[in-house]
Amino acid sequence: MGKILYGSAGTEVELDDRVMAHLQAVVSSKLRRGEGFFVNWRDDPSVGDGHSAIWVAPNVPLFFKYYGSKQIELNRQWLEIMTMGANSNGGLQLGDEPSLNGNGAPSGGSN
Repeated sequence: MGKILYGSAGTEVELDDRVMAHLQAVVSSKLRRGEGFFVNWRDDPSVGDGHSAIWVAPNVPLFFKYYGSKQIELNRQWLEIMTMGANSNGGLQLGDEPSLNGNGAPSGGSN
């Protein structure tokens, strides 16, 4: 489990390290091009079972804090799904990593 500190107020967003590594890759790609986008996720039931969203833009400070020390191998299919979401009007929807079927294509899970 890691966390993102978002904005000048340092709002904390806790995420699994693996999810966060994929999100960081998409964020860095979008921000290098000067593009902003929404990131949406479902809240933990312990905080009300709602959902949250943040606007990620070049002028908003972000800090990624990983608690694990292992290098995370990125899943190309998941990156593509996340990037398509980030490019959409609804924004990137954080979710479970898609599983792979026999030919390397996503076979389930949500983005």
